[in-house]
Amino acid sequence: MLYLWLKALHIVSMVCWFAGLFYLPRLFVYHAQSEDTVSKERFSTMERKLYRGIMGPAMIATLVFGIWLISLNPSAYFTQGAWMHAKLTLVVILIGYHHMCGAQVKRFARGENTRSHVFYRWFNEVPVLILLAIVILVVVRPF
Repeated sequence: MLYLWLKALHIVSMVCWFAGLFYLPRLFVYHAQSEDTVSKERFSTMERKLYRGIMGPAMIATLVFGIWLISLNPSAYFTQGAWMHAKLTLVVILIGYHHMCGAQVKRFARGENTRSHVFYRWFNEVPVLILLAIVILVVVRPF
């Protein structure tokens, strides 16, 4: 029963984390397009609150529940092929992406953004590809 609760909490926290990972770069798009000070300050506030108040805690919860799940029966995850190794590699990449977003939040807050809204439109696609790969790895377990 504990396993099912942990799995549910892991999925919920992962959904919250990805919601932030999808929305924050979209805010970057709008922020990069804004020209007036009021809009720039508003976007900086929104970005900071999303990153610190939602994305950070959701990432930590996702990792805690995921590690807890693995710790209940590590052999079940690591003896069924390399899918878990691939998933964990993608999670490490996702953590890096998360921190890249955090660095960008700080750049915008300091008024030091040098990238266009087009860059952020492409940057916004990275978590979509990672989510797609992770879901396929977990559900299909291709290797």
